[in-house]
Amino acid sequence: MRVVVITKEATDYARSVTEYMRDFYHQTGRELTVMNPETPEGVSFCRAYDILEFPTIVALSDEGQLLTQWRGLPLPTISEVSYYG
Repeated sequence: MRVVVITKEATDYARSVTEYMRDFYHQTGRELTVMNPETPEGVSFCRAYDILEFPTIVALSDEGQLLTQWRGLPLPTISEVSYYG
């Protein structure tokens, strides 16, 4: 499984996402994959999983199947995400 955070830099929520990812790492020892939705890879990813709101956190199976997602603020608890990460 993998967890991907889709977020844009220089937004009003960017600091919250950065702090969340830092706290996630300190509590779990694992880093989350970050993707910018404005890159070619990010655009394709967002189309594939129908992501229109940012920040969005998605949990994917090893085969790429969407397991769950959290859209917008507030961000989910670290324990919710760590289950998938």
